[in-house]
Amino acid sequence: MDLDEVAGRLYALPPSEFTAAREAEARAAKDAGEAGLAREIAKLRKPTVSAWAVNRVSREHPDELAELLDVGERLRAAWQEQDADALAELTRRRSAVMGKVGRLVRQEGGLSAAAAAEVDQTLESAIVDADAAGQVRRGRLAKPLSYSGFAPAPVRRERPPKRPPSEEEARKREEAEARKAREREETEAAHREWQAALESAVRERDERAERVAALERKLGKARKRLTESEQRLEVARREERHARQRLG
Repeated sequence: MDLDEVAGRLYALPPSEFTAAREAEARAAKDAGEAGLAREIAKLRKPTVSAWAVNRVSREHPDELAELLDVGERLRAAWQEQDADALAELTRRRSAVMGKVGRLVRQEGGLSAAAAAEVDQTLESAIVDADAAGQVRRGRLAKPLSYSGFAPAPVRRERPPKRPPSEEEARKREEAEARKAREREETEAAHREWQAALESAVRERDERAERVAALERKLGKARKRLTESEQRLEVARREERHARQRLG
């Protein structure tokens, strides 16, 4: 038994089980005659929820974490070399991989908003700092990590000053602007004409719709009167038949 082996077992446990398991490991070491190891085990700190969540990713999703740490390593190298193109590409990859690993951390649930923020902070630290990357890779964090140095970012390249346009270029630019202005005026005029036509069509439609509605109301009343007449006719026929039967 050694400290590395014991720490691996302890930091794989949820925080709620850590303290009791640490005490049991320390007693076992002491009973085995390894008092020094028992003291070292007793010094191991219980992980916060956010630290435990990152530790879990290092064990359960090593490939995804390795991808994140690889991006961080390449990003730091590009920063040292002042490679603007590589920095721009790696910065895009960094966002994508961070999002993927962050979702893996959160998918188990149980993280508060504050703990989730600490997870993101820890992962960012692992990207920009090699020492933090090593700690995250080992999966034995007791607390979240933070980084206060400068984070790698794309290098800004100096742009050459713009030369003033030539007379020909200035003339063409003015002509293009004048053409755009004329096209806009023509478009606005056409829009006004069609807008007026639309308003006229709407009024005509509304008037005809009202006439149709009035005719439908009249038709409805006529149909009602027809139904009443048919009912009276049916009653008269029935009574006429009864009277004829009585005569016969």
